[in-house]
Amino acid sequence: MSDTAAKREPGAQREVSMEKIVSLAKRRGFVFQSSEIYGGQSGAWDYGPMGVELKNRIARVWWKEMTQLHDDIVGLDAAILMHPRTWEASGHVENFTDPLVDCKKCKQRFRADMIDEAKLAKKECPECGGELTDTRKFNLMFKTNIGPVDDGGGLIYLRPETAQGIYVNYKNIVQSNRMKIPFGIAQIGKAFRNEIVTKNFIFRTCEFEQMEMQYFVKPGDDDRFFAYWREQRWNYFSKLGVKMEKLRWHQHGPGELAHYAKDAYDIEYEFPMGWKELEGVHNRSNYDLTRHQEFSGKDLQYIDQDNGNERYIPFIIETSAGLTRQLLMVLCDAYDEEKVADKGTEDDWRTVMRFHPNVAPVTVAVLPLMKKDGLAELAQGIRQGLKEDFSTDYDQAGAIGRRYRRQDEIGTPFCVTIDYQTKEDGTVTLRFRDSMEQVRVHKDELEASLRKAIKDYTRA
Repeated sequence: MSDTAAKREPGAQREVSMEKIVSLAKRRGFVFQSSEIYGGQSGAWDYGPMGVELKNRIARVWWKEMTQLHDDIVGLDAAILMHPRTWEASGHVENFTDPLVDCKKCKQRFRADMIDEAKLAKKECPECGGELTDTRKFNLMFKTNIGPVDDGGGLIYLRPETAQGIYVNYKNIVQSNRMKIPFGIAQIGKAFRNEIVTKNFIFRTCEFEQMEMQYFVKPGDDDRFFAYWREQRWNYFSKLGVKMEKLRWHQHGPGELAHYAKDAYDIEYEFPMGWKELEGVHNRSNYDLTRHQEFSGKDLQYIDQDNGNERYIPFIIETSAGLTRQLLMVLCDAYDEEKVADKGTEDDWRTVMRFHPNVAPVTVAVLPLMKKDGLAELAQGIRQGLKEDFSTDYDQAGAIGRRYRRQDEIGTPFCVTIDYQTKEDGTVTLRFRDSMEQVRVHKDELEASLRKAIKDYTRA
């Protein structure tokens, strides 16, 4: 099962399904069902050792893209709990609803806008054919109580989005950081939505993480910056190493636009269950700051000192993405089953996650060919030298081919094998995940070789 003996057939691949993604995610420690020993909690998921590393790396790529590479964008970490008036001003109390119907026979619950119009008109359940209830509005915000007494006076909401924390801090950031329009505020944080239906693994959940950036511009400049941020967000995905042909734009029609939006586009990805929204770019006009000024009684106008102290409420261009949804996209995009031999057995195929090295949970695995004769100790020494700059793994159990396959399944881009030749001349075998090519590299040049391979990486 060694790579050197493998007979590869480029193009021989199997179809990706959500069932395969879910199976691998649990088997290799990416995602677990929340509270699984109690039967699981619907709409909630736990991220295992590989999953949390992948999630954190995607977040770092996004954060670097927004704040490090843009001089006019700063960061924020706002509280999850906010004054209840925030959500009245934002329109969430009144408008953040989904149409809900129940089946009187099978007791299942559905979003009315997700049911075939003909069935909905006849009040026919799409699952069992039973009778549906009348459609009613269902608010998606989680309510809780703050304070020692639950008397209704301490009503508070778990935030359904991170954007409002940016809006209520906009004036603080302008004053404390001397920001000049145009500028942006970026935030990564948890959000909560009491979804009627949670499905498709981690695609739609009740608890999730958002990556949002709100860009404040002068009225009249909004169309130009809206086009600019559409281009910027599209280019970002090429840096994640995903297949760009699986992305497309969808513009919101008149019936789709949110109550705050002047214009809106979604970047959609072709998941195994079809084309679904991945990220939104929205022209929110001056709706949000106008509403918060009205409800708070505070002056949220921007004073343009470079233009005669002109006063105005900025327009906002929003880029809004789900971190956990991007993780699912990266999992689906990276998953591959490749035929590498022709023996007529299941071992002819390898499962490989083709993550970009910048987001892979493990960058390099160090593998001693044998546990004896000092190879394990030599391998541990090499791993210690790499730990400072790379995420590493160490595996000495089983045949080397089996170990390569385990690393392929968690998407490790590079494997370093220490063998008896290493003891003689100091060279190691550097194995590349995507091509399975193996080259000899001196251990003193290993770090430089890995850095170059990461910098030059392109998905085949």
